[in-house]
Amino acid sequence: MGADRLAAVNRLPVATPVAQQSAGARPEGFVSGNVYDKYGTRNPLYRALMRRFLAACRGLLAIAEPRSLVEVGCGPGDLARGLDPEATLPYVGTDLSLVQVFAARRLRPGRRFVPAAASQLPFRDRSVDLVVACEVLEHLDDPEAALAEAARVSRGHVLVSVPWEPVWRLLNLARGAYWGALGNTPGHVQRFSRRALRRLVSRRLDLVAERRPFPWTVLLARKRAAAAQR
Repeated sequence: MGADRLAAVNRLPVATPVAQQSAGARPEGFVSGNVYDKYGTRNPLYRALMRRFLAACRGLLAIAEPRSLVEVGCGPGDLARGLDPEATLPYVGTDLSLVQVFAARRLRPGRRFVPAAASQLPFRDRSVDLVVACEVLEHLDDPEAALAEAARVSRGHVLVSVPWEPVWRLLNLARGAYWGALGNTPGHVQRFSRRALRRLVSRRLDLVAERRPFPWTVLLARKRAAAAQR
């Protein structure tokens, strides 16, 4: 990353450091990191699914045309690498887990990572162009609070994705996984149909585009004009 891009990353407006959340502050059923390494898998079928997922996300990123980006629930930075392989966008990744933040800092030099809860982001109002929360809402007891926080921080767009339910659970059962939980992936405390996701997002944001890379739903939404101008 060039010096000008690195300077732009360092200027992204992180308001205050966020202390590591205690175990008691974590959502019930919280699972840090991926149970299954979908970005690093060698399974050819899953790799094909992930290529389609990332292509859908990049397509929506192209619509939003952000000049700065904050990612919620960044994990070790896999999605950041998939969306912007050359690290050309000023970016800050956040995650509730210090373990994930430290892993991201080690694996993704040139990008900035800070610990933060999805419902308490350390950024000023309307301070970034795009907030990304992919594969996050299904892990949260209060996904609406996380969307409200994303809408507060964004001055432009919000990009979200979730597993498409109940298809996701049926696929897990078909591959013999998580039978005791009826196919529910560990840590998933919300289950979104496509209609349910649209309904949740549209409470605070205007829907712009939807992509359906099987078995996910990906939405791009825009801050409402009145809210963006306040």
